[in-house]
Amino acid sequence: MSATPQPIRVIPGPALDYYLAQGYYRMHQDLFTCRFLPIDGGLYTVHWLRLELARVHYGPEQRRLLRVAERFTIQRRPFRLTAELEELYAAYRASITFDAPPTVEAFLLAGSTHNVFSTEVLEIRDGARLVAAGIFDNGARTLAGIMNFYHPEYRKFSLGKVLMLLKLEHARALGHTYYYPGYVVHNYPKFDYKLFPCPAATEVFDCLTGQWLPFSWPEVNRQAAELLADWNEDDYAPTDEA
Repeated sequence: MSATPQPIRVIPGPALDYYLAQGYYRMHQDLFTCRFLPIDGGLYTVHWLRLELARVHYGPEQRRLLRVAERFTIQRRPFRLTAELEELYAAYRASITFDAPPTVEAFLLAGSTHNVFSTEVLEIRDGARLVAAGIFDNGARTLAGIMNFYHPEYRKFSLGKVLMLLKLEHARALGHTYYYPGYVVHNYPKFDYKLFPCPAATEVFDCLTGQWLPFSWPEVNRQAAELLADWNEDDYAPTDEA
């Protein structure tokens, strides 16, 4: 007698913790990793980040933004795709200068009718109006920040950075070990905002050794040089073919 394998309904928290620690991240309904990002005809190296929550200490700007959050209503709930979220994202996407998926659905689900991640959303409201949203995935001891977006009329409040801090604070309240904000890109500063919460508590993944190391730009420079050298050897080394 044989049994038909059943699809995974939700990725177990310890499994998500494990793959995040190996430099993987969510894309749609899958886990992926990458070492390079092509931008405007150039090839840039990718460097995955995580924050060790026990070592996070805020400076004046982080504390100021947490005070900014107090003027709004903050709600956390299980993720559900709604027209309200899509309308907010559409306004945000129309205001940015970098490529982004066309919709929240395209970013998270890509046509799937079931979400295999344990996903929640932090909503920031000004009265009844939804003005910012931060989507994240839960592991057993980790939290992965997936999306942050806000209405352009509220840009002056830096709500994208506020959402990073609120996610981090939620992870600390749960007793988690790490918060994963995504990656930075060598010599491409548009992703550097992910260092905002606390650079001193941030680690960078060395994909060639499988180690997490204290973040510094010299360390990123070293990794980038090794990655590019490794890529050039793999792709351009002469072969024995006639």
